[in-house]
Amino acid sequence: MASTSSIVAYGWEAVPSDLKTLLKKHSESSGAAPTYDISSLSPPDTKLAKAVFEYAQKELPRETLHHSMRVWYYGIAILTHTFPTWLSPSFLETYYLTTLLHDIGTAPHNISSTHLSFEFHGGFLTHSLLSSHSTPTPQTESVVESIIRHQDLGSVGKLSRMGAITQLATIFDNMGENPELVSKGTIENVVKEWPRLGWSGCFAATIRRELELKPWAHTSHLGENAFPEGVEGNELMKPYDQTGL
Repeated sequence: MASTSSIVAYGWEAVPSDLKTLLKKHSESSGAAPTYDISSLSPPDTKLAKAVFEYAQKELPRETLHHSMRVWYYGIAILTHTFPTWLSPSFLETYYLTTLLHDIGTAPHNISSTHLSFEFHGGFLTHSLLSSHSTPTPQTESVVESIIRHQDLGSVGKLSRMGAITQLATIFDNMGENPELVSKGTIENVVKEWPRLGWSGCFAATIRRELELKPWAHTSHLGENAFPEGVEGNELMKPYDQTGL
């Protein structure tokens, strides 16, 4: 079992699975989201962070890599404004690893190579990768848990802080949920650096592909038709998809 210091460092502290409850608790006094320049939200430059970025850059389609980086920037914007007490160098590195690898299971050569749902397969791949870099076990497991549960949306029970911020940032980019968390100016700054490249249609196609290959996939709990249609109907991000950004 991880020590108390590891639980805090790597984002294991428990929070409500109900993101609305979590946000109500933390955002009532935070005010309107400010606009951030992405230079103020830069990823960590540790040896591990650089190695995992190189892996993701090699393994992921360009569209998915861009999404992963947007999830980083949106998540850090949310953390900085809404959950500033969560921030620490170890939390940031762990979150960066999670963002880079959370969709590794959707890469074309991974999604069709297993019966496992993409989040679970991605978790196994990530555990192997991070272990090969001698990453501390509590950190590795925090990343893996967050990847496995990043589509485990619900209102009952709890999840880790790392899992919560991963969910918040992914559904922001994929669905436009909780638009108040990130300002329009920040969105524009992020998509200038990491264009969407038609991400809404791309990800909807990936969802349908997995459900075609694996009707039992965990993704189905979000709605076999409702989920991909919700991604395609992302009104918040539609202007950036339509302009090619």
